[in-house]
Amino acid sequence: MSVAPPPPIFDPTKPSTPISFPIKTLHDLKSRSYFDTFHFSFNRSSVPLRRNIGTLPDRSRLLVCHDMKGGYVDDKWVQGCGNNAGYAIWDWYLMDVFVYFSHSLVTLPPPCWTNTAHRHGVKVLGTFITEWDEGKATCKELLATKESAQMYAERLAELASALGFDGWLINIESEIDVVQIPNLKEFVSHLTKVMHSSVHGGLVIWYDSVTIYGRLAWQNQLTEKNKPFFDICDGIFMNYSWQENYPKASAELAGDRKYDVYMGIDVFGRGTYGGGQWTANVALDLLKKKNVSAAIFAPGWVYETEQPPDFHTAQKKWWSLVEKSWGIVQIYPQALPFYSDFNQGLGSHVSLGGQKLSDAPWYNISCQSLQPLLEFNEGKNSETMQVTVDGQEASYNGGGNVCFKGKLKRNAHFTATLFKPQLQLSASPISVSYSVKSDKRSELGILLRFSSSSQETKSLLMAPNESIHRFGDMFLPSLLTSKQTTTDWTVHETSLVLDGHTLTEISAVCYKPEYLTEETNTLEYFALLGHISIKCQQNTKLYPPASSWVIEAHHVKIVPGDSGSRTLSCKLEWRLKHPQEDSSFTRYNVYAENLNSNNYRPRKVMEEPSSKKVFLGTAHVDAYYVTDLVVGADVKGVRFVVQTCGEDGTWQELDSSPNLLVEVERFGLKLCCCGLI
Repeated sequence: MSVAPPPPIFDPTKPSTPISFPIKTLHDLKSRSYFDTFHFSFNRSSVPLRRNIGTLPDRSRLLVCHDMKGGYVDDKWVQGCGNNAGYAIWDWYLMDVFVYFSHSLVTLPPPCWTNTAHRHGVKVLGTFITEWDEGKATCKELLATKESAQMYAERLAELASALGFDGWLINIESEIDVVQIPNLKEFVSHLTKVMHSSVHGGLVIWYDSVTIYGRLAWQNQLTEKNKPFFDICDGIFMNYSWQENYPKASAELAGDRKYDVYMGIDVFGRGTYGGGQWTANVALDLLKKKNVSAAIFAPGWVYETEQPPDFHTAQKKWWSLVEKSWGIVQIYPQALPFYSDFNQGLGSHVSLGGQKLSDAPWYNISCQSLQPLLEFNEGKNSETMQVTVDGQEASYNGGGNVCFKGKLKRNAHFTATLFKPQLQLSASPISVSYSVKSDKRSELGILLRFSSSSQETKSLLMAPNESIHRFGDMFLPSLLTSKQTTTDWTVHETSLVLDGHTLTEISAVCYKPEYLTEETNTLEYFALLGHISIKCQQNTKLYPPASSWVIEAHHVKIVPGDSGSRTLSCKLEWRLKHPQEDSSFTRYNVYAENLNSNNYRPRKVMEEPSSKKVFLGTAHVDAYYVTDLVVGADVKGVRFVVQTCGEDGTWQELDSSPNLLVEVERFGLKLCCCGLI
């Protein structure tokens, strides 16, 4: 029996499909070798915090520590992968801080988590951890001198700054020689200092593990044995085995910094107060009353243990317990432009403007857009409207939508709150648009509510084909224009000026048209909401023409295949010749001409003749790695096209986008950059 050869040893300096990975040794941390890897440039987060967040709010906060299967699972694939059943989080509006955790020495958060967390206003921390005998040896080297402690702290701060995340959880779970405790304190205090100076809103949190005497003795509360570490950083993450009176005692000892005490809750329920799992809210209820913060550990329990009936339903149910106990802490949108296509970061297809780009399953959390605050409704009562974020039905943009399905009485309407913003409007006109696909016997409108400094409230209902007076409320007049696409999506748009008012609610309104003649009073309802966009008309982004870009191919590799075919791999990089502050972008769609397959498949085949531009994937930095593109024997060249996408949901037309022709010959390769350099 033949034995398959072992997989090649991973060499991070060699070109390959971009991945996220940790730093495992002090030597690699000290040498800064990570910055010399091929993968470094792909792992930079490109989305800044949703708003200018400095210090954390003065209230009880929620920290979520992601620990699942050792980390770096589907989320390690920076450009995404094909497992649309991978793990994701959507309830970002319930948390303040997100920690990416693994048991490697230096855990660097994959950029997909940082991108989507920042989009929702949540800070992201990596983890520095030492454990057991190996950890003790590591600490001995780390803390050999005051200078070495400072140097390693600076290396960690440099990584956070370069990769775009916000700080560190420090978890020293190994014994420390008591003579090195002063250097451990220097490590923590210096890391905090340099994080504050190098990253706006930089954050360092200490884990309740080793004590000031060097013993590994979890205190489960703030005590004089761990408070010296708490005093020199931004907070402490308490171990999970605390008792009912510990939060109050910790708050009293912390004094004015009581909200910097994060009491741990293990969702798996291992020795945790309240039992975790489906009763994790018991601990949250107590912590909220005691005016301290909470740290939820391993919410991926829902996914790992395959809680019934399915992951999406169980996930929403579990987080609804958190919401009921803790409340919403993130409010968005707070600035224009506002855009959401309800993309959950995974799906069964990819669309753009209602046109399907790909019908392959995909997973890329970086693509996740602002998530709606939908109320969880357990069960499928046929007499009520079911409202879900969906990745199976058709999408207008991306791979998601909000699906409204159920029964509705002829003259009734159903309202679902989507967002609860605090968006101050100016004298500039704004444009509001949304897209709908329905069964033509179901109508979907958008309700906007506003308040003013004089407590005056106003409402605007964008209700196609209907008189707004039937809804029994006072509404602003709305001149609605509608445009239908070739794929049965209808885009509705209106303009308004509400200087001095604040947008406080965005809701969907389901109703039936008045012209229906059915005899029954209760009718089936089905509609999809594809996107919502609100933007200033005066600030519409103009995309730089193709001639403004430089696009290049590097690390080009061709490998002969069967029947004269070849596989092509290369790194595409692009940049503006004259970059400007208002021309920064965080998302690009990458296409290739003459391919006959779809997104995220392991091998894509190029044949001739064909001139169709086929979607390859999405990049969130100014680079994309093409892996093993199978090129037919008769194909002479591959043209790559990079399409810029804006934060307002718009995109550059493909014919105006930068492109690069890679001419492939049977026994060689020649590059031609057409008119762009």
